[in-house]
Amino acid sequence: MTEGTIILFGATGDLSKRRIIPALYTLFRDKKVENFKCIGVAYESTTKEEVLQASKPYVESCNEELWNCFSANFYYLKVDVTQQSDFVGLADFIASLEQKNKGVNNRLLYLALPPQLFVTVTEQCAYAGIINKMHDEETVPWRRIVYEKPFGSDFQSALLINKTISHYLEEFQIFRVDHYLAKDIVGTLALVRFTNRIFEPLWNAENIDWVEIELSETSDIGNRGYYYDSYGALKDVVQNHILQIIALLAMESPQSLSGDFIRDKKAEILQKIRCSDGILGQYRGYREEKNVQSDSTTETFAALQLFVDTDRWKKVPWYIRTGKCLTKKETVITIQFKSVACLLTTSCPSESNCLTIRVMPEPGFAITLNVKKPGPRVEVMPVAMDFCYECKFGTVVENVYEFVLQEVLHGEQSISVRFDEIEYAWQVIDQIKRLNLPLCVYQKESQGPHELQIFAEKNKMKWRL
Repeated sequence: MTEGTIILFGATGDLSKRRIIPALYTLFRDKKVENFKCIGVAYESTTKEEVLQASKPYVESCNEELWNCFSANFYYLKVDVTQQSDFVGLADFIASLEQKNKGVNNRLLYLALPPQLFVTVTEQCAYAGIINKMHDEETVPWRRIVYEKPFGSDFQSALLINKTISHYLEEFQIFRVDHYLAKDIVGTLALVRFTNRIFEPLWNAENIDWVEIELSETSDIGNRGYYYDSYGALKDVVQNHILQIIALLAMESPQSLSGDFIRDKKAEILQKIRCSDGILGQYRGYREEKNVQSDSTTETFAALQLFVDTDRWKKVPWYIRTGKCLTKKETVITIQFKSVACLLTTSCPSESNCLTIRVMPEPGFAITLNVKKPGPRVEVMPVAMDFCYECKFGTVVENVYEFVLQEVLHGEQSISVRFDEIEYAWQVIDQIKRLNLPLCVYQKESQGPHELQIFAEKNKMKWRL
């Protein structure tokens, strides 16, 4: 997209302030978008100056002259999502900008909003003529719409949202964004497996003992009490980020790592995921957080044992952990290979060959192999061959929304989660909910509930603590 209008709903929200507006500025600075207008939309009575000023501290290497040029192309409108007249006014404002804009007037709507507003905003935009169904993917000017995760709050709400938006838009116009998929290291997961001979033949139940995915945070819920108390760790993290990572790691080889080819293979895995056991946790003091119910049973921690019921992954347990107020902020994937028959010595470590994939904070890979310990005795010890992503390629872009916006503007669907993927993921969460897993209280700045160790021993799992 070099010409057109970006309509940012939820412009005063935290996501827009910290991520989306800074990403738009960077794209403008780097001339990856030109001759565009951005209209910030929200319910608050404020000005574009106040919106941009709130976002400016999150812009890296801000050039004042370029920032002023960017600001000249930014506008703000107060819109009540329940009022049709406000959307008619928004449509008129967009049209007035487009009349001044020489060239093709594409439109990108970005809904940085709670999912309960997706249906209303989509219907109102369609009614006002801000969006319309396209019948050809190559048509210009185009109309595209982005829905920020989570997509719904459960399976039934996701169905309702999708039914509504499918009535007004074709699938190629719809982008259900999970920003986690935009991280370079996550996008590398499938490539590492499918382009390396040493991995692909071993990527199966015959050779892999277990897989662990940890996504831990040190922070609490901050000012997100109202939202978080309605979702919790299962819906906020497991349903999208973690299940998508599992799908990328477990899928069969797609014809191409793009568009529907990769989404077809991910969907096949997501509908085969089954939860067999787990525990949930809630950090002490959570119920005293702002906008949290005093008797809340919302989980802020989850440890689960999952299985992927395919021939490739038969009986291989997938262990996942996620939580807030833990000791570390990191996302790490561990793939533990089975031990070899130790014929040459009696000192082989019981578990040594593993692939560790660090998504954050320091992206990279490590392969642990057995070597002989120096000295006269025949002793074997595991050593890690470590690859640092930033050491090789330089600083990784922290604001993944730059990549998200570029992909959407170019119509690349691989950044979008298809609805059948969302449908299967919500079915996994519904299944976990039916297990009525115990909710355990844990201390802040800990590794989770004490019951985690009992859970690990029961499942013969050695947690990477």
